Amino acid sequence: MTAPPRLARAAPPSPAPTGTRAGRILVADDERSLRELLAIVLRREGYDVMLAENGTMALAALARGAVDLLISDIKMPDMSGVEVLRNAKQIDPGLPAIMMTAYASTETAVEAMRLGACDYLVKPFDVDELKLKVREKLESRHLRQENLLLKRALNEPHAFAGIIGRSSPMLAVFELVESIARTTSTVLITGESGTGKELVARALHRHSLRRERPFVAINCGALTETLLESELFGHMKGSFTGADVTKKGLIEGAEGGTIFLDEIGETTPMMQVKLLRVLQERRFRRVGGLEEIEADIRVVAATNQDLSKLVAEGRFREDLFYRINVIPIHLPPLRDRREDIPLIAEHFLAKYRQAMGKSIETISGEAMTRLASYHWPGNIRELENVIERAVALEKTPTILADSLPGHLRGLGPAAPAQKAADVSALPEMGFDLEQHVQSVERRYLAQALERAGGVQVRAAELLGMSFRSFRYFAKKYNLK
Repeated sequence: MTAPPRLARAAPPSPAPTGTRAGRILVADDERSLRELLAIVLRREGYDVMLAENGTMALAALARGAVDLLISDIKMPDMSGVEVLRNAKQIDPGLPAIMMTAYASTETAVEAMRLGACDYLVKPFDVDELKLKVREKLESRHLRQENLLLKRALNEPHAFAGIIGRSSPMLAVFELVESIARTTSTVLITGESGTGKELVARALHRHSLRRERPFVAINCGALTETLLESELFGHMKGSFTGADVTKKGLIEGAEGGTIFLDEIGETTPMMQVKLLRVLQERRFRRVGGLEEIEADIRVVAATNQDLSKLVAEGRFREDLFYRINVIPIHLPPLRDRREDIPLIAEHFLAKYRQAMGKSIETISGEAMTRLASYHWPGNIRELENVIERAVALEKTPTILADSLPGHLRGLGPAAPAQKAADVSALPEMGFDLEQHVQSVERRYLAQALERAGGVQVRAAELLGMSFRSFRYFAKKYNLK
């Protein structure tokens, strides 16, 4: 049994770092009581806390989404905290970490620090000391992310290699891309359709040492197995009907550069075997050929499917999954980065205003409000289509709400989970407006809390509120 932290004195919650979101912290420790204590302490500070009872669960949580700080015990039953840290740094090289142990050891401390742990605590430790260290690490990480944007502010405000965003999830993606771009590691980009996976792949190539060589993209789901094999590996003259000449494939065309395999989850079992050989040996044969050709390429793959689920169902090779999932990058859906919607909408307005030769200067407040509150099942691709349509239809210098599609104006079927509040005519005898407003307010708070899985920090973000305001209203309406 490890000794608990020392609750030396009761200190008032310190505010979250000025100008930042509270921060998402992953706590990994096999002792349940300590996990729960840290969750209570850190959530009182306004942080979004994820808990893992062992190293395996910690790595699974890291692979699912962005984390701002790792707090891990050194000694856990399935793998050590040092091993968790080593794997975490492969996922996010810039991730700060605080390691905890009841068994102080110079050897483990040196190894943890060598791997990039920014602090080391021996149990029992003072909770106020931990809170101070957490705040320092998160502020430092936020400053690094801010600097990443500032370096490009003159040429690409709020953009990184063509990717637009200033939300915390996207800042984490920018930081990760910059950290791994100059490596040769294989990258797997995941996210819903329309979130910009190819843009991230191109950003990786643009910032890599291979940027002077080709970037070649292919959609694996758009071609049959035979056509995909010929496109990727090329073919010899006479190898099949219609093969009148010898043709180089896209892998040869990407020599020295980057090949982007989009929708890799759509490949057949046979094609998966051939891709595995390329990744393992960096060699391949053209269709109908005997000569082995070396492939000096970096592979970036992408999918909108859950490959681990496909592996469990026997529809995707487990060995190929581990080969492509060396460094995972997950792109959040647009509904989880709403503060980026005005930036992206203005970007597409400028693009289509120029393309169509129109003098539309801005988007009205009402139209922007509707854009920001919509669910966007089609993500950025759908937003681009909406702005293109609005620019084409608008006859004034400002895009008005009337130029948006009907479902954004409440005239047609709304996207799932985006039901408008019931609005009806004022009753003849009148009614209690304050009570009605409170009823609607409570309903939205409850829906946000449910969608956020009970995490108040996340629910507050969904409603555009501060954490402290949300906590006040949650207490007022007795929401658990």
